[in-house]
Amino acid sequence: ALHEGHVVSAQELTVLLQPVFTQNSRNLILFLQDTLSVDDFTYLSESYGNKNPFQNQVNKLFINLLQEILQSSPSSLVLPAVDCKATRDLLSFLQESGDWKLTNVTDLSVSHLEVNTSKPNLLVVQLQPLLSQLTEFVKLYMFLFIDKIIGRLTMDLQERGINFSVIYTAVRPSRISRRTDVMWELRRQLMATEEEDSLSYPPLNVTTGNETCILFYASNFSLNANSSVFIDLTNATFVAQNVDTSSSTCSDFNTTLSLKYTEPVNKISSLEIRFLMTNKFYGGSARNWFTLDSVEIIQDGEKFAKFNVSVISAPAEYSFHCQLVGTSKLYPARLIPSNNEAKNWDVFISRLQVQGFNIENNQFSYASDCTGFFSPGIWMGLVTSIILLWILTYGIHMIMQLTTNSRFDDPKGPALSVPQTE
Repeated sequence: ALHEGHVVSAQELTVLLQPVFTQNSRNLILFLQDTLSVDDFTYLSESYGNKNPFQNQVNKLFINLLQEILQSSPSSLVLPAVDCKATRDLLSFLQESGDWKLTNVTDLSVSHLEVNTSKPNLLVVQLQPLLSQLTEFVKLYMFLFIDKIIGRLTMDLQERGINFSVIYTAVRPSRISRRTDVMWELRRQLMATEEEDSLSYPPLNVTTGNETCILFYASNFSLNANSSVFIDLTNATFVAQNVDTSSSTCSDFNTTLSLKYTEPVNKISSLEIRFLMTNKFYGGSARNWFTLDSVEIIQDGEKFAKFNVSVISAPAEYSFHCQLVGTSKLYPARLIPSNNEAKNWDVFISRLQVQGFNIENNQFSYASDCTGFFSPGIWMGLVTSIILLWILTYGIHMIMQLTTNSRFDDPKGPALSVPQTE
């Protein structure tokens, strides 16, 4: 029994997950999303009625439990949540907690998978990200799609007679409590916790002499090789800093960020990731711009994968920031495979911020974001306003063209004759 608003720490989460490790059938499915909160379940399930996006058995049980808790509560309450740091490191913790056979599920059906029930199996499903700028109506259908994926995967395993446990969570919360009156203090604490978590580790910096020439930051930096080997480099890059950046080069026009890892996972002995950036003058804007031209991945010194990069550019004095960067077509900034080896890799970087030129005081400069200033909603508002303004202008113009009669009929005199020309 936890009091309302309680945030479960990593240590408490370890205790809560112990039954998963001690049961006879140690088959675990981890559905991992970028953002998620309890409010997403309660809000979407109540606001859209017959369009409730949560229809599969797993989510229905959770929704019914939430509704019972909310209905039985004598007053409004804030349900418990899990600490962001605990969920961020959940996959690493699960891998270290036992001799799991790790399988990254990319297909919507698991019928082709060979699940050996005599050994513990860990199936990891990276769900589609929910962009912060999406409207609630669009999120409804995104959750509907995610719910179908969860239902399809779990039903496939049930039909095959495989017992399993499910964890559905995310890297960070999608909502922050915005309650007033008695919950104002709790709101401030939650927002402070979220802000502190977002800055829980400093960016990676590369120096030449005493000056910093490259700054690199990401809240999640992970790769997937051949759809079977999942590599989370977030902790090794920013927290533990078990990364070699000695091969990085800096100049006024070309900069290369080289990240070398030794045995990031069991099946890979060495891994190098290069970010190639250039600084050029463009006459159209009469200023210098820096661009991230390509990303290269070198596995075990032999396999070479190269990606072309779209959208990632900024004025040379700025840094670049983007919420989602990777190989998926849904991301605002994409890494496009340019050779056959690159097609075997999936890259996911969330909250990327990078700067390779004109760094001052070892800090990021003002960030140019990958999301344009004019969002679809703003464009729709502008177009609608222009149409209404045109209608108003046309109506005023037509009213101004109306004229009053210059002569009036006198009943005591002859009838007024108005020529056709008038």
